[in-house]
Amino acid sequence: MRNRAGIILIHDGKLALIERHKQGRHYFAFPGGGVDEGETDEQAAVREAEEELGIRVEIVHRAAEVLRNGRRKQVYFLVTWAGGEFGTGTGEEYGEPDEINGTYEPVWMPLEEILVKNVVPRGLAEVVHRSNREGWNKEMKTILEN
Repeated sequence: MRNRAGIILIHDGKLALIERHKQGRHYFAFPGGGVDEGETDEQAAVREAEEELGIRVEIVHRAAEVLRNGRRKQVYFLVTWAGGEFGTGTGEEYGEPDEINGTYEPVWMPLEEILVKNVVPRGLAEVVHRSNREGWNKEMKTILEN
């Protein structure tokens, strides 16, 4: 299974997320996806932001690494919005919704709501909430999730 890279984009007190309805579940995920062969984690995160959100981002720093089931790595970068129109993504996930893949909808969620809504990975939502209150430092957080 390939590694994944994603972004943490906070703008005007809100966090950019992808609202998902999939196989009977309703949740919000951080924008991101698989790292292609020959691509760095940073390149994948920037590409995924453009595909999923329709915007260009610039990386500030590597903020967190989520280790799922002890083996699958997901790296998340704190980013800034550098251009483009939010919500105009054209990635393959925006085809016709089906029962397996469900729906994708880019949304802005107020930061005060990220711990009361079903934002995944949960540990990353907690890091974002805490770091936004206490200040972001350049030390990467490692989050273990099952």
